[in-house]
Amino acid sequence: QVQLVESGGGLVQPGGSLRLSCAASGSIFSINAMGWYRQAPGKQRELVAAITSGGDTNYADSVKGRFTISRDNAKNTVYLQMNSLKPEDTAVYYCNMAVVVVTTTPDIYEYDYWGQGTQVTVSS
Repeated sequence: QVQLVESGGGLVQPGGSLRLSCAASGSIFSINAMGWYRQAPGKQRELVAAITSGGDTNYADSVKGRFTISRDNAKNTVYLQMNSLKPEDTAVYYCNMAVVVVTTTPDIYEYDYWGQGTQVTVSS
């Protein structure tokens, strides 16, 4: 079993910063892509940022230049540094990881895991 635990959400004023973290634990062989998604009330979940195992990144246009995604492979952790936050960034943020596991057979599988979500509220 693999679990993803997020932390770092909260209430911040416009223009402020927050750093989200998401740590994976369990029977992990390796982790391929990692990403952050968000879902605002009444809207669909959308990709915010993603990072490959090689460190290549991509961002939603709405957060380019303000958010930075990074990863620590030794800690199986992904981060999202959010600067210059705007009220429209208010949402529940979810981390996502493509985790490679090895069974006792042995077989190798890649599974998609999600964090529990953390609320980010940008308001004065």
